[in-house]
Amino acid sequence: MLYSLRMFLLGLHFLAVGAVGLLIGLCRPFNPDNSRVFARLYSLPATWLMRIEVKAEVGPLWDHPPGCVIVANHQSNFDLFVLGQVVPQRTVAIGKKSLGWIPLFGQLFWLGGNVLVDRKNAYQARRALQKTTRVLQDDTSIWIFPEGTRNPGEHLLAFKKGAFHMAIEAGVPIVPVCVSRYARRLSLNSWRQRTVIVRSLPPIATTGMTLQDLPALIEQCRGQMQQCIDRMEKELA
Repeated sequence: MLYSLRMFLLGLHFLAVGAVGLLIGLCRPFNPDNSRVFARLYSLPATWLMRIEVKAEVGPLWDHPPGCVIVANHQSNFDLFVLGQVVPQRTVAIGKKSLGWIPLFGQLFWLGGNVLVDRKNAYQARRALQKTTRVLQDDTSIWIFPEGTRNPGEHLLAFKKGAFHMAIEAGVPIVPVCVSRYARRLSLNSWRQRTVIVRSLPPIATTGMTLQDLPALIEQCRGQMQQCIDRMEKELA
């Protein structure tokens, strides 16, 4: 019963934010701060409905000026609600092209200046990479899930190269953001409150790096994030 009620209310909330966000987006289309505003609108009421307490420890993320590549682990579709509270100013995201067809959300994603990528089209993917480089050089950050898919498991999947490639190309730092493992413990049929820790790590500089440094950079970032997630799990135990 509680599960059904929650899903119904979350559905209404999703539609309401879509309508309000659409008005905001049409008034200031492609503003690089739209995504942060939309993320807050989605996140705050939804985490209250889901009884999730987000413990944000993201000083390195918020203190860093816009113009970096933000990488985070991706657990479920509820990441929109959990991570929405920590999205910094002037940040856009990269998402698959199919997101643009979701009613209201897709239009908000587009009006937020986010980048839609057709992963099956190599030419379009290269064009998107060129666009993200220009975005980064325009003092706007880009948020990416380097695993490329949802992963509720204990260990991070292998990271895809795109985020790190564009960071090196633009000469901007990478800021890792780690989320404690909540997906398998989340129960929408319980009123028990769950705590989720979101913690950002110090920026990883890419100045002077070349594409030859790509494998080591990816491994460094993935290793730091895995260690951070493991530490957060011990803190929550």
